Amino acid sequence: MPHEAFATLPDPARAGSLDDVAERLRLLKVWAGDPSYDTIKNRVNAARTAAGRPASELTSKSTVADCFRAGRRRLSTALVMAVVEALHPDRAYVDRWRQALRAVGAEIDAGSQVRVRDALPQDLAGFTGRTHELDRLRRALEDARQGGGAVVISAIAGMAGVGKTQLAVHAGHLLIRDERFDRVLFVNLRGFHPGPAQPPADPAAVLDGFLRVLGVSGHRIPYGLDARASAYRGLLAGTRTLVVLDNAATVEQVRPLLPDTAGCLALITSRRTLSGLPSATALAVDVFTPEEAETFLRGSGVGTDAAALSRIAARCGHLPLALSLVAGHIRAFPDWTLSDHADRLDDRHRDRRLESGVELALDLSYQDQPADRQHLLRLAALHPGQDFDAYAVGALTGTDPAAAAIRLGRLLDDHLLQPSGPGRYTLHDLVRAYATDRAHDEDPPAARRAALTRLFDFYLATAGAAMNTLHPAEADQRPALPPGAAPGPALADPGTALAWLDTERPTLVAVTHDSPAHAVRLARTLSRYLKGGHHGDALTVHGHALRAARDTGDLTDQAHALNGLGVAHRRLGSPKRATDDLEESLELFRRIGDDAGQAAALYDLATVMQWMGRYPDALDYKQQALALYRAAGDRYGEANMLSGLALVLERMGRLPEAIDHCEQALALDRQTGNRHGQAQALNILGDVETRAGRHEAAADHLQQALILFRQLGNRNNEAGALDSLGLLYNRLRQPTRAISYFEPALALFRELGNKGGEIGSLNGLGEAALAAGRTADALARHAEALTTAIDVDMPDEQGVAHAGLGHAHRVLGDHERAREHYQQALTLFTALGIPEADEIRALLQP
Repeated sequence: MPHEAFATLPDPARAGSLDDVAERLRLLKVWAGDPSYDTIKNRVNAARTAAGRPASELTSKSTVADCFRAGRRRLSTALVMAVVEALHPDRAYVDRWRQALRAVGAEIDAGSQVRVRDALPQDLAGFTGRTHELDRLRRALEDARQGGGAVVISAIAGMAGVGKTQLAVHAGHLLIRDERFDRVLFVNLRGFHPGPAQPPADPAAVLDGFLRVLGVSGHRIPYGLDARASAYRGLLAGTRTLVVLDNAATVEQVRPLLPDTAGCLALITSRRTLSGLPSATALAVDVFTPEEAETFLRGSGVGTDAAALSRIAARCGHLPLALSLVAGHIRAFPDWTLSDHADRLDDRHRDRRLESGVELALDLSYQDQPADRQHLLRLAALHPGQDFDAYAVGALTGTDPAAAAIRLGRLLDDHLLQPSGPGRYTLHDLVRAYATDRAHDEDPPAARRAALTRLFDFYLATAGAAMNTLHPAEADQRPALPPGAAPGPALADPGTALAWLDTERPTLVAVTHDSPAHAVRLARTLSRYLKGGHHGDALTVHGHALRAARDTGDLTDQAHALNGLGVAHRRLGSPKRATDDLEESLELFRRIGDDAGQAAALYDLATVMQWMGRYPDALDYKQQALALYRAAGDRYGEANMLSGLALVLERMGRLPEAIDHCEQALALDRQTGNRHGQAQALNILGDVETRAGRHEAAADHLQQALILFRQLGNRNNEAGALDSLGLLYNRLRQPTRAISYFEPALALFRELGNKGGEIGSLNGLGEAALAAGRTADALARHAEALTTAIDVDMPDEQGVAHAGLGHAHRVLGDHERAREHYQQALTLFTALGIPEADEIRALLQP
């Protein structure tokens, strides 16, 4: 039973550091009756045992106790979750902890940054050996197919540099060539990355990436790990998908990422043997045999002197990574004989006392690079992201991107870099560790800081340029671009700008962790982009910005960060958290006398109220914002707020007032030349006129809005205009024409991750299907709308869905079920105070 002194559960949401996490864990422990660490350990282990975890994954009393100790620099998210569940096994509460932890601590933040791919990396030209392992893989796959089960190849295990990833990639290419699979998911789980800024990838973040690759929009991705795993496995059902989980740390990291359907295959590589996975075939990978090593060298085009090849292979310890590095070095000195190279390896071994083959190969490859490439490699190892391009390296090194690209290509030829995609590069963990050591030995701290500052300025400037291309009207609301930043790619095209942001998002989030000085400006720069479905990242970015602003005492930056957090919490379905953040933001803006900030916070608060169906509150907040814009003489903001007020008035059934506000907004927008504002006002005016029965005027205004939105490239509002035209033709009893607008609207909303728009289109399609005599389709559309509206707490759309379901069941003659849905709709509409309640009440009359 909860301890009487703690009647309220501790809220993890306010944790701003790992010490705060530990403190709230201690409070939760007391709340739960203050069980001993031994008791908590037993509960955690009992749950893991019940879930089929092997003994190797059970925890100890001291490990559990460490979670509650202050002063920790890292925490295991999975263990904290297990402890929370042991103390209070409520799924919603556990998810609140998971959500809070994402914005706390370097491990948690960095662990959530991961890049997934829908293609395999490039196969290694002249792949050598491994015939035994490949044969075992083929046999296991064939046996599983005959038995009708899914296959997991768990233990492609071996030491670093032994070629586990290349084996998995080569096997994958062979299987795809044989048409065994038609879809690929690939991820580097960073199980053994040498830097603390790149800890093992959080499986929840990997699933987020997998779901996006599989076509799920940001707003439709569930938050909890279990829910994401379930959605992921549901999408894989019936497919032939190859899932490559490279560089895994633990079974716990891998387990949620495994497919569970026949026809799919998971290839996992790890330096550890991962026991306890279902249907697992273990493949232990060792160094090459002497014959394989010599064959590899011959295939690399270095020569055929058998005695020298044997000496070189032996000095490299027959390790594939070392052999590839040495082969690259040999090709760079074509005038030397193979015996010369073998002698040099022997000399280097004696002089430097480098015992391992990979140490020797790394040192040899590095020392024989010219100074500019050595410098580039050292600084590239400091990059906070998982991969990088020539522009980023140009910024790090202070050189032209074209020159950086040439040097990157040379390092790639020498196997000191690996390709990670078109024009992108990454480093093997061992190479990164070596180069990082060299950077700390050879580059003064001031020089390293200067390089990273150039890099962070580059990302800030390029992100700003991308946002200015996507949303030019808001350019003056974002921080100024840093002067003198390194040149970036051309991002004048909106598609190119968005693609750059999507590609670099993990690195941009990492920068906000690594540089408090850039966190605030990056958070404000990226705010609009993150609202487009990257809400977990928004929590991280704005969380870092808030901590940085609090450290400096800057109230303006704190207010903006809190506003960003509030918007993210609303999109994640936490209206209470959103309200708290936005109210604090509003208070700070008032303290510093920032009228524009106050108006923005009031507008976002109004959106939360409108989302929850609290229309009088939404109206009050928007009226306050309108007064601020008018007092400031901000005609642009005044027009936008008039349109926003019309939305609330329309929902409240105050149609003449709504039309008046729209017409005022439209006049202001035309005077100021704000085409986006004109389109918005026209769209809302058309919506109101549809409800008011002014159908001809509505059609004209909505078509104008649609044309403008398309000219402006605003796809979200284009979808809104299409949805509004669908509503109009539903009113006109023209279901076929209505469907012709709703279907493209729904597709756009889903692509953009706009859940509210999606729900509206589903309900509109349900109404149109019923009018067209397709009752089964109507039931399906309204049911989907209802489920999603409940998920995101939209009571007005829940009411519309219930009403639609009631109409469909009545047509089917199921009057009892129809009445149940009508009653639900009436309850919702009455609570919201909107006129649809009268229509439903009439249908319920005997």
